[in-house]
Amino acid sequence: MREFLVRVYSSKEKLPKEKQLAWALAEIAFSNTKADPEAAEMVGNRIIDNASVAIAALNRQPVLAARAQALAHSRTGGALLFGMPSDQTFECEWASWANNVAVRELDFHDTFLAADYSHPGDTIPAILAVAQQMGKSGHDLTLGILTAYEVQMNLIKGICLHEFKKDHIAHLAPAIAAGLGTLLKLGTETIFQAINQSVHLSFSTRQSRKGEISSWKAYAPAFAGKLAIEAVDRAMRGEKSPSPIYEGEDGVIAWMLKGKDGTYKVPLPDSGEPFRSILESYTKEHSAEYQSQALIDIAFNLNKKGLRPAEIKEVVIYTSHHTHHVIGTGSNDPQKFDPDASRETLDHSAMYIFAVALEDGSWHHEKSYSKERSHRPSTLSLWKKIRTEEKKEWSDAYHHPDPSKKKFGAEVVVIMKDGTQIKERLDNPNAHPNGARAFKRTQYIQKFETLTKEVVTNEERNRFLELVFQLPKLKPNQVRDLNVVLKPGLLKNAARDANGIF
Repeated sequence: MREFLVRVYSSKEKLPKEKQLAWALAEIAFSNTKADPEAAEMVGNRIIDNASVAIAALNRQPVLAARAQALAHSRTGGALLFGMPSDQTFECEWASWANNVAVRELDFHDTFLAADYSHPGDTIPAILAVAQQMGKSGHDLTLGILTAYEVQMNLIKGICLHEFKKDHIAHLAPAIAAGLGTLLKLGTETIFQAINQSVHLSFSTRQSRKGEISSWKAYAPAFAGKLAIEAVDRAMRGEKSPSPIYEGEDGVIAWMLKGKDGTYKVPLPDSGEPFRSILESYTKEHSAEYQSQALIDIAFNLNKKGLRPAEIKEVVIYTSHHTHHVIGTGSNDPQKFDPDASRETLDHSAMYIFAVALEDGSWHHEKSYSKERSHRPSTLSLWKKIRTEEKKEWSDAYHHPDPSKKKFGAEVVVIMKDGTQIKERLDNPNAHPNGARAFKRTQYIQKFETLTKEVVTNEERNRFLELVFQLPKLKPNQVRDLNVVLKPGLLKNAARDANGIF
């Protein structure tokens, strides 16, 4: 890997495009022509993972609304919608929109945490939709996804957005644009222009993840995907975009991030180096914000020990800056203790999640967030006894440059009413690559079967999995079939309505 230095240039310095970060990202996208076998297999795992969580969310309200919008944009030879028959196709940007909301809704797919946060699997719906509409092969699709992961994850390593209260989709949109550039075999200049526009339009505030969190949390990555598709289309027609977008005097670093004196170092692969960043990312075993994954595993361990919540005086969770300030008491969000808060808010409350997991010894993507569950008197009592504290050890491990030494866990100290202290520590979630039961292809398949068994036939599950197993060798007509269809009659909205503008 090499480090690309990014700083602000005044307009009179006239920074050549070949020395701009967006150009370097475009060069990466253009150069990706051969997939690393291990990384390619992980692409298949993430396609399975996305399908799993999307199918489980298809009849949830945000997904219904997104699909209703997509249904108004049918297109012969277009892209597919999760759950719907493969003979119905739609404009790729709208298929990407609806499918991405479905993938993101349950907060249950892959994650990568470094200087900033990301769900790199959010890149897949847009690239798959365009691949289906444009008749691309499984090899092309694999390369496009690997480029998107490479770009997003390296931006996440190098440029912190949340420090300045900017949402992480500002790294997602250019990653998708780059991935589409690889997929479509576009030239560096065209990809460069698409990345510029994607960056320019994708900056938004982190209020979407603060206070009363709304369904926009699921829509935000879908917006980035749709934006990127349109940016690529525009660039393919020869149109230009704002430049230099990162380094410009009025660009995003100067006005959205560190300011005119700000600098960043973004790691990028050397020429000829295989794209393997996807192997540093990790999926979720539990449907909850990633920093709560280890907390759920810890709570399960304490539950097995027969710990009685009613006898607890206090619970202190020692963990990283991120956990404490984003999902812990360091956020100072009273909504994180509100039983009437939205699912999205409870999903970002370490205190709620730990209380429920400790009481139940299990976790369910819907039942654990139900109003009945959040209002249980014993839970309300325990919930208020839990607090988080930042500890340097965990913050340092969170940011460790060596992936094998990163830690996303916590130490939990349970203080009982009789003064007894019970401690439980876990460096990483069990499903993490460094965890006790790291997810492999078998676990991805199990997750898929568990989340789809009630709504998808065995034949349909097997058909989909067989396609994924052959991913790099798929022909364009097989890529068009890379979808999961629900049993007849189970999809709540499968036809266009008249409730909106479209």
